[in-house]
Amino acid sequence: MYRIASASLFASLLVAAAPAAAQGDYPNKPVRMVVPFAPGGGSDISGRILALGLGESLKQTIVVDNRPGAGSILGCDIVAKSNPDGYTTLLGNISMAFNTAIYKKLPYDVLRDFVPITLVTDQPNILVANPALPAKSFKEFLALAESQPGKLTFGSAGPGSGTHLAMEMLLMSRKLDLTHVPYKGTGPALTALLGNQISVFFSTYASALPHVKSNRLRGYAVTSVKRTTSLPQVPTVAESGFPGYEYSTWYGLLAPAGTPRAIIDKLNREAVAVLKSENTRQRYLSQGVDPIPSTSAQYVAHLKSEVVKWTKVVRAAKIPQQ
Repeated sequence: MYRIASASLFASLLVAAAPAAAQGDYPNKPVRMVVPFAPGGGSDISGRILALGLGESLKQTIVVDNRPGAGSILGCDIVAKSNPDGYTTLLGNISMAFNTAIYKKLPYDVLRDFVPITLVTDQPNILVANPALPAKSFKEFLALAESQPGKLTFGSAGPGSGTHLAMEMLLMSRKLDLTHVPYKGTGPALTALLGNQISVFFSTYASALPHVKSNRLRGYAVTSVKRTTSLPQVPTVAESGFPGYEYSTWYGLLAPAGTPRAIIDKLNREAVAVLKSENTRQRYLSQGVDPIPSTSAQYVAHLKSEVVKWTKVVRAAKIPQQ
């Protein structure tokens, strides 16, 4: 009986040791990073730069998987329901807080079904227009919008996205009437603007920056507290008659709930080191994006506070729940 008990104990120890061993050599195959927006947007840019550095650090391929749809809900749901083994991650953003406020029922719980790993970057938004629009400045755009209620259009990365809510806050403060045209991400919205299919778009900064620099789009105003160093000629929304107006889009890396803590800690260490490296930092800054590495706990607190904050904003803006 002693031998049988010993054998059983040995077998159970082997079973318990197997996951620990698997975690010890993590990762031993490619890691998928789901980006819940179309290519070309701020999420895509932040994700791909991180994937490049993290892949080199972990000595494994980080596969960026764009899964746009429903303002990031589709991609988030894929990750929430994925095997929590560290081989599926999410490059989430501020839309996770928006969606919690806007949708009556999501297929996942933002605060329960994900484990935040680290904040990655943040950036302001910039109001851009096709050069074909007669208004050459933000002031002229406001005058044009007031003179033609309902005729001008603004694009967004989807209903309830940051690009949508940032514009709604602006419109409410001035009682302007523009028609909302939603798209499945920042990339498609910018394509529509470049094709003169919409009047303006409150784009994430990194996505619009190359088009403004090449004069394919006209920059009206940025949502940061101060003017940006890469486009110093573009005024802030606050200094253009909207005191106190400020908005920025943050991005962060998450994993499905249940992912082993050892893997979360390793991903945090490696990602933070990458974000602090001068090479990666310069890549982000050249795109008009600031790296903001954090601890997992700091990201948890930030996500909770953002859900509270944007729930209040959505209610104040009287945006109906879907």
